[in-house]
Amino acid sequence: MSIPAFRTSLPILSHSHDPADKGTPRDHRRRRFLLGVPALAGGLALAPQGVLAQSPSGWCPTWGCAPAGPAPAGSYYDFNFSGQTIRMFVRASIGGNRVRVRLSNEMGNAPLAIGAAQIGLRSSAQAVVTGSNHPLTFGGRSTVTIPAGAHVLSDPLFFQVAPFADLAISLYFPASAPARATTLHRDSWSSTYVASGNAAASTTFSFTRSFASWPFLTEVHVDGGAPCIVAIGDSLTDGQGSTVNQHRRWPDYLARRLQAELGTAGRIGVVNRGIAGNRLLLDDPNALLAGHDVLERFDRDVLATPGVRAVIVASGINDIILASGSALTQMRDKLIAGYRQLIYRARARGIRILGATLPPIQGSGRNSEAREAVRQQVNSWMRSSNAFDALIDWDRVLGEPGAPTYLRSAYNSGDGLHPNDTGYQALAAAVPLRQLTSLAAKAGAG
Repeated sequence: MSIPAFRTSLPILSHSHDPADKGTPRDHRRRRFLLGVPALAGGLALAPQGVLAQSPSGWCPTWGCAPAGPAPAGSYYDFNFSGQTIRMFVRASIGGNRVRVRLSNEMGNAPLAIGAAQIGLRSSAQAVVTGSNHPLTFGGRSTVTIPAGAHVLSDPLFFQVAPFADLAISLYFPASAPARATTLHRDSWSSTYVASGNAAASTTFSFTRSFASWPFLTEVHVDGGAPCIVAIGDSLTDGQGSTVNQHRRWPDYLARRLQAELGTAGRIGVVNRGIAGNRLLLDDPNALLAGHDVLERFDRDVLATPGVRAVIVASGINDIILASGSALTQMRDKLIAGYRQLIYRARARGIRILGATLPPIQGSGRNSEAREAVRQQVNSWMRSSNAFDALIDWDRVLGEPGAPTYLRSAYNSGDGLHPNDTGYQALAAAVPLRQLTSLAAKAGAG
C-alpha cells in the first residue's frame, strides 16, 4: 500500500527462513460475513472435511505474484543480466507431484532469451538440496526465447513438492543476449541472488550480489487438481513491513491456517497478487513498478488464474492517499463503482469475491480530515451494502483501541501504516474460513 514518496526502504537481506469499466451493476444481495476482531475467527465453526471435494482438474498455482514494470532507466530496480544467472526463492502453498513454471516478458519491448532454467529445493541461503535441482524445458528444449509482451509455461516436470516447500528457480541469461528486467515484481521480501556465468545447475551457487525482487517469474503450478484463492491489493497484501525471507505476509499466514485448521479440505492454493503502491482506479505513468490498477489487471491476475474459486480484494486506500483535493470530492462514488465492477466481473465467471475494509492511516503522515472522511464513508458503505459475498473488517482489526483511526501499536511496523508480522497474522486470522471455503465450493459448482 506504499507509494514511492514515502515507502520504507527494504531492510538488509537476511539468509534466514522458516518451515474500469465504470458501470455500476445492480446490487445483488448475497450472504455476507462481517468480522470485527481477529479473536472471533477462532470461534468459527470449521468447514466440514471435503467441502471443496469438487476441485478443478489439472493444474493449480502453488505460488504466484503480479508482474509490473519497467523500472525507470538507471534506477536501483533497472536490473540488467548478461552472462549471469539469477536464483529466486518462493514458498509453495500446496504440494503436488508435478510442477511447471510461468515466466513473463509482458512488459518487455524486446525478446527475452533464457539459456537455462532449473528448479530445486532450498537448503539454506542461496544453496539447494543436493540432488534436488532439475532442468526445466520448454517444448522439449532447454532454452527459450519469450517474445515481447508474452509469457511461457515450462513443460510439466515430475518433481515432488511438499506444502510450504521453499523452491529455488534459477535462470541463466547468455552474454550474447543480455536481459533487462523490464518485467518484475519489485518487492519480493525474499532474497534473489546473482552469479556469474551459467550457474543454474549449481548446488552451492557462489553469488556476487543479491536484491529483493522477482524478475520474470510470475507463477509456479502443481498438479493434483486443487481450487485456488487469489489475494489482490496493494502493499498490505504485498507484505511491506514483514520480515524478509520469513514468508509472513497475510496470504502466507492464510495458506498455513487453511491447512492447519481444515486438514485435507485445506489443500487450497493461495496466490498473492499484491503490488506495493497499487491503486484500484488509476495507474501512475511515473511509477510503473506499482503496477496497473486493479480494474485493469483483474482479468490477468484473478480471472486467468487456473482453478480460482474466490478472490479477496484489499484495495482503495492508495487512491485516497494519492488523490488531490478536488478528486477527493468524488472519490467515494468512484471507489464504490470500482468495487461493484470487480464484483460483477468475478460473479460473471463464477468466482466469489470477499472485500476488506480500508485500514487506518492517521499515523502515516499522509492523512487529512478530507481523506479520513472518504475512508470512513467507503468503509461504511462496505459494512452496510452487502455488496461483497463476504466482508473482512480489517479496519477494526488494525485500529488502536481507543484511537481507531491509528494503527494498533502492537501491529505497527514503524511507519504508522503497514503492519508488522504480528499484524499480518491478525489479518489472516480475521479471514472467515468457513464462509471463504463454502463460497469457493459454491463457485466451483457453478
